[in-house]
Amino acid sequence: MFALVDCNNFYASCERTFRPELRLRPVVVLSNNDGCIIARSEEAKALGIKMGTPEFKCRDLLKKHNVSVFSSNYSLYGDMSSRVMRLLGKLAPEIEVYSIDEAFLDMSSFTRFDLTDYARHMRKTVRQHTGIPVCVGIAPTKTLAKIANRIAKKNQENQGVCILKSHEEIYSALERTKVEDIWGIGRQWSKQLQAKRIETAADLVVASPAWVRKNLHIVGARIQSELQGTSCLEMELVRPAKQSICTSRSFGRSVSSLAELQQAVATFAGKCAVKLRQENALASMLTVFIAASPFDESGNRYWGTRTAALPYPTQNSIIILRAAETILAGIFQDGMVYKKAGVIVSGLVPRASCSTTLSLFPEEEPVANERDASLMQVMDAINQRYGRSAVHLASENNNSWKPNQANLSPNRTTSWNDIIEVKV
Repeated sequence: MFALVDCNNFYASCERTFRPELRLRPVVVLSNNDGCIIARSEEAKALGIKMGTPEFKCRDLLKKHNVSVFSSNYSLYGDMSSRVMRLLGKLAPEIEVYSIDEAFLDMSSFTRFDLTDYARHMRKTVRQHTGIPVCVGIAPTKTLAKIANRIAKKNQENQGVCILKSHEEIYSALERTKVEDIWGIGRQWSKQLQAKRIETAADLVVASPAWVRKNLHIVGARIQSELQGTSCLEMELVRPAKQSICTSRSFGRSVSSLAELQQAVATFAGKCAVKLRQENALASMLTVFIAASPFDESGNRYWGTRTAALPYPTQNSIIILRAAETILAGIFQDGMVYKKAGVIVSGLVPRASCSTTLSLFPEEEPVANERDASLMQVMDAINQRYGRSAVHLASENNNSWKPNQANLSPNRTTSWNDIIEVKV
C-alpha cells in the first residue's frame, strides 16, 4: 500500500501559518515580479479567482473582497516543506519526496494498523508541528493513491483521508475520476482517449491493452496496470540526479543596453555555478537566452538563444561567467527592449567521476585544479556564514536583479532578523 500526503494550498498555507488572523480570509500568492496568481486558498477559489490570472486583471476583485496578496517567498516555502517532509519521514519507514508539497509513503508494513486512524494521526501530527494542513490518500498503487488523495481533498465528508482498499471502493473511485484527472495523462492523451469514448478512469481500466500500448506507449500501459491494481512504480528513495539547472528571471524594468544584460546574465550564471556545487556536479554545456516582451505592441519581439560546449566539465563560477558573456555577445541585438534573460547549465556529470580534463589543449586547466576548487569552496563558505552574495564576482549584482516583491512576507524560519518576538 502507498500513501500520498499532499499539503493543501501549500504556498497560501505557509503564509497563514504565522498569521492566524488569515485562517478564514482569502489568500493568494503571486509569481515572480508579482505577475500572476500561482496559489489560492479555498476562500480565494470560491471567489472565482483562476490559477495563472495576471494580478492586474483581478486587482479590483482582490480589493473588493479584502483578499490578502503575497509575493512568492521561496525561502519560507522551501524551509516549511523540509519540516513537513522530515516529520513524514518519522511516520513511515520509507518516503519519496515527489514535489515541494507532496510525498509518497510506503505503507506495506502497516498491515496491523487501522490505516484510516493512522492517516488521521499523520494529518494531526503534521498540522500540530508545522501548521500546514494535509490530505492523505492510501491505495495499492501510486496512481490509485493519487486518485484517493484527490477524493480526500474534494469531498469534505472524508475529513482529509481516503482509503481505497476493496475492489468496490477502487471501482467507485475510478468511475468518479475523469480521464484528464489521472496522474500521467496529459492534455493531448486525454483528447485522444475521449475521442475513443474513454471518459473516466474506469473506462481506461477496461480499454484494450494492445490499443493503449500502441497509442500511449509504455507509460500509458503502466498507468493502465496501476489503475488495475498492479504496482508498476516503485518508491524512489534517492532523488534522481538533475540533468540541467536553470536560473532565469523576468525583469522588473526594461533593459536595452548590452552592459545591463551582461550584468544580469553574469548574476544568473553565478547562481547556476553555486547550484552546481551544491549538487556536487559539473556542467559540460551552457545555454544563454534573452527575450523581448511578447506583449510589445510595436512588434519588436525577439527571442535569442545559443548553446555552447564548455572547454571541459566545470563548476567554476569564473569559467561559466566568461562563457556566458561570450554567448551573450553573439545573440544580443542592439535597439531591442529586453524583459527576460536566463542561463541553463546542462550535460551534468558527477564531480567524483570526472577527475581528469577532457580537453586536448594542455594550457586549459582541468576542473580538478586544486586552486580553483579551493577558491570556490572559500567563496561558498563565506556566503554560507555571512549571507548570500557576501562575496561574489565583480560582474555580478544580485541587488539589481532581484524580482519585484512588494508584498513579501518575513522569513520567519530562516532569518534571525525576521523571527517572531513574543512579549510577556
